[in-house]
Amino acid sequence: MKSPGFSEELTRGLDSDKASIKFGCIKALRIVSEGHPRLLYPQFDLFVRLLDHENKILQWGGAFVLSQLARVDGDDKFAAIFDKYFSAIAGPTMITAASVIRGGARIALAKPHLADRIAAQVLKVAQARYQTPECRNVAIGHAILALGDFFDLLNNRRPVLQFARRQTKNSRPATRKKAEQFLKRAQGRAKTSGNRGADPEGLGHPCFGPLRFR
Repeated sequence: MKSPGFSEELTRGLDSDKASIKFGCIKALRIVSEGHPRLLYPQFDLFVRLLDHENKILQWGGAFVLSQLARVDGDDKFAAIFDKYFSAIAGPTMITAASVIRGGARIALAKPHLADRIAAQVLKVAQARYQTPECRNVAIGHAILALGDFFDLLNNRRPVLQFARRQTKNSRPATRKKAEQFLKRAQGRAKTSGNRGADPEGLGHPCFGPLRFR
């Protein structure tokens, strides 16, 4: 798994005419990116190209791998593809948008200076157009979870809190629950942050950690 030759063989497999080989390789590359992102970093541009691939599974795999490569992006290659990466949030495919939204949380944790810019992109899910309104509600649920993962890194928390409050009236019960849990945990941490009453929208930044509640 740690051999550069092995990772190159996997990337070559993405061009296979056999679906079993192609999809097996992207699955393996996802695993490699989690444990050994430096092995795949030299092929960064290949995964960028996957974002435009006609096959959705390869698109999703490309988005996932790129989010893992952000941890080792010493050359700041991600800066050049920032807008491209998050463009899928606008639609029309909900699963692609969800992949990018969750990837955005991983990128924010790897590159905290981008957290506010990433949050602004994730919040665009509220105006996104997918196959159905229910698809958007599902994507909004993913957005709430993702924002919870890097909420503590934000300088401007107000838009995120306003977004979460609006979703407490979402027509999808699971999404409403995520929003309620997000706000409950945010408020609970604010009370123990040492800035009680001084920062009602910032919630005591930067005193508490990620709002993990999956």
